[in-house]
Amino acid sequence: MEKLEKLISTYENYPKAGVSFKDVIEIVQHPSIFRQLILEMAKSKIIKEAEALISIDARGFIFGSAISIQAAKPMIVARKPGKLPGELVTKKYSLEYGENSLSIQKKALKKYNSFAIIDDLLATGGTVNCVSELINNNNKKVVGLLVVAELSKFDGRSRFNFPVESSILF
Repeated sequence: MEKLEKLISTYENYPKAGVSFKDVIEIVQHPSIFRQLILEMAKSKIIKEAEALISIDARGFIFGSAISIQAAKPMIVARKPGKLPGELVTKKYSLEYGENSLSIQKKALKKYNSFAIIDDLLATGGTVNCVSELINNNNKKVVGLLVVAELSKFDGRSRFNFPVESSILF
């Protein structure tokens, strides 16, 4: 997907000094490329084997929503603090440029037993690991992870005991 790679911009020293931020958002400004990406991701064995999708705040929502529609799979969300009402399961995590936490609504998590995690990018794996632990701690299963881009130098995929698929490898 050579065209796809050209649509991923790099911003040096963002959001803090020393970080090279890969921004995938331009993909959605090119409907034919975005559509092709979603069609490919939705065909994944990971998606087919999962009962539901769980998309990570915030760019994961863009790709997860489109995959959910294409694959006809329900989607729940993992959100940053203060963004979800109701009873939540929450976990803190570290990422390459700070700390944060993610929450999932308990009632949404209870409805399904197996999940495909969807996000825009995999670097160190801290965010995905947080979601994976939230799922596993509630006696649910992670079938795998799909991301648009992966930063291989961080080897985030080595943290997981489930399949990881990325459309672009940096």
